[in-house]
Amino acid sequence: MSRGPHAATLLDMALRVLCASIPQAGHLRPLLPLAGELAAAGHEVVVATGGESAEMVNGAGLEHRAVGPELGGLFAELAARTRGRPGEGLAPERVEAYFIPRLFAEVGLAAIADELHELVASWRPDLLVYEPYSLAAPMVAASHGVPAVEHGIGLPFAEEVARLVADAVTPAWAATGLPAPGPSPARLYLDVCPPSLAPAGNAAVGPRQPLRPAPLPVDAPLPVALPDPGRPLVCATLGTFANGDVARFGLILRALATMPVNVLVTAGDDDVAAAIGDVPANAVVRGFVPQAAVLPSCAAVVHHAGAGTAFGVLAHGLPSLALPQSADNFRIAGALGAAGAARVLMPAEVTVDAMRTALAEVLAGSACREAAQEIAREIAAMPAPVDVLPVLTALSRRTREDHR
Repeated sequence: MSRGPHAATLLDMALRVLCASIPQAGHLRPLLPLAGELAAAGHEVVVATGGESAEMVNGAGLEHRAVGPELGGLFAELAARTRGRPGEGLAPERVEAYFIPRLFAEVGLAAIADELHELVASWRPDLLVYEPYSLAAPMVAASHGVPAVEHGIGLPFAEEVARLVADAVTPAWAATGLPAPGPSPARLYLDVCPPSLAPAGNAAVGPRQPLRPAPLPVDAPLPVALPDPGRPLVCATLGTFANGDVARFGLILRALATMPVNVLVTAGDDDVAAAIGDVPANAVVRGFVPQAAVLPSCAAVVHHAGAGTAFGVLAHGLPSLALPQSADNFRIAGALGAAGAARVLMPAEVTVDAMRTALAEVLAGSACREAAQEIAREIAAMPAPVDVLPVLTALSRRTREDHR
């Protein structure tokens, strides 16, 4: 069958793009919109991540290649190196500086590099797009002369963390015959952080290309029946990673039980939802419900300050109560609080009374909502994934020409 001139031109321009991520939803999901736009534009796209993420990748209409162990395997390896549970007893502000260099640089890089090397050598991509915790990816790309682009998933690494990561990966780079990468890489960084939340003067990333972090609001019917449709809706979620604290969900439900609101708890997992137990009359508990189907109907959100959730909430201009749980949650919650878009309760501050008081302030006041709506305008002004495609294709072709 003959192809029209547009198809021939598209084929001539097509690139092979490899996207790499650790196998965790909060890291992988932010890459999928850009990967989907690349595929829709006629480029050949493969997503390399752990095998348990195949369903998410295939569900987005993309090709999955299993690379590296499950995330639990990385934690098990780190635990085997330590006396006790990794990170136990750390102050919240030290969590990232402990885990990122150890879990993702030392353990993760070694566990993933060989399989990723084999995939790049056999498939020969023209471009490698990776999320910041997939620390084998830039090394593998450099060793094969493939241009690499770092796709942010939240706030950029703090400068201290970036230095610790650079130190941790340097031996592996040296063993490959490559110069140490340094804490301030020159490669392009797709920055999904809205300007109001961006750390001031952070030099831990390379040249920046803004990229919208979340879809803009669209009218969508709520796929859940509410106890009292006349009341405002508050959604509560702890994400899909550190979401197993059933007692924390119980506290949230107790805090909201006497408030004049509907409550939708999205537990992230059907088993967690089933374990929550008593549910007050004004609440509904479900497993995973897509943000895009819930946020347009919300008046406010209680969340863990994970990047994907926080940016989605802000894209809809919603005020929130942030209850940071782990990892980068604490920095993101701090940025939300500093911007005025959320009230923040640290783990030791989370009580029924404190949550009820904070959420009542969020719902009744205007300052938090106005700050969130200002950030929503920032997000709407950021380039969408489709708008960034020319930057990526130009980078790949320029690198190809430089190696001729």
